[in-house]
Amino acid sequence: MRIKTNGRKSILILTILWMIVIFVFSAQPADQSTETSLFIGQMVETVCVPGFVNLTSEEKRAMAENIDFLVRKTAHATEYAILGVLLCLSAEELLECSFTKRQRMAFLFGVCYAATDEFHQLFVPGRAGMLRDVILDSAGVLAGVMCVYVFKKITEKRLCRRRLSVA
Repeated sequence: MRIKTNGRKSILILTILWMIVIFVFSAQPADQSTETSLFIGQMVETVCVPGFVNLTSEEKRAMAENIDFLVRKTAHATEYAILGVLLCLSAEELLECSFTKRQRMAFLFGVCYAATDEFHQLFVPGRAGMLRDVILDSAGVLAGVMCVYVFKKITEKRLCRRRLSVA
């Protein structure tokens, strides 16, 4: 395996920026993180629950608290799925090795980042590093990596069909 010395670096910069976003969210103290997820929960319920806008502030907060766990875990998986996609694209730009090897490396890097992210949370007031979150984050990375895989296979199939129809 060789590291490419040329190529676009913008995807690498985007990947690093996304890792910083994840770090910043993880650095939020527990009370601030809770308020962020409750706000998102209220936004979701505004769209999904008829009459939500007519409820009192207390009723809105209670409903948001009911889905807070789901909002948090969905956010974990989503932010790491995005990271999985970005890591695959970065590996494509930086590494000269097989597609499968790049995907494996992207996945392993994402899992390591998830583990260090949870370790980092041990030092944030009111937060805890959780093994289940590392597993959930890793599942998110895997989902992102698999999205890249499926997209590549669909693209290859279409290109093959075009070549056959031209020939």
